[in-house]
Amino acid sequence: MGSGICAAALVRAATAMLTALGKDSVSLLLPATAMAQDAAGQLGLVDPGVQQVTISPVVIHNLPVGNLGPRRRIEVTVPAEVISDQLPGLGFGTAEEFFNAVLGLMYAGDLFHIESVAPENFAGTAYFYLVTAVE
Repeated sequence: MGSGICAAALVRAATAMLTALGKDSVSLLLPATAMAQDAAGQLGLVDPGVQQVTISPVVIHNLPVGNLGPRRRIEVTVPAEVISDQLPGLGFGTAEEFFNAVLGLMYAGDLFHIESVAPENFAGTAYFYLVTAVE
C-alpha cells in the first residue's frame, strides 16, 4: 500500500473529524484584486478593499494569555482539504502563499491577526493547519 493512499484517506478523515467536533466557521480577509481603472485607481489613491473567504468546518480553541500582550489568543484547526479547494479560485498555488496573503481572520465579529500557521503532515501531505491568531 502506497503512502499516497494513506495520506489521502487521512485528509478525508481529518475533515470528517473536524466536522464532527465543531461546525464553526471563520472568515479570512484577503486583499481584493480588482482596481478602479481611472487615474485615481492607477495612482493607488483608491482603496481596493478586501475579499472575505469563509472557511468551514473549523475547531476553535481559546489559548491562555498573560497580563502583558494580546487580549485574546485563539487556535483554529482548519482542514487542509478545505484550503486546497479554495486555492485555484483565488489564484494561489500553495497553502503557504494563501496564508501569507491573509490580512486578518474574523471570528465571532472580532478581527484577529494571524500569528503563525503550522501544517500537520503525514507522508508529506498536510491534513490540517493549526492557525494561531491574536486580537
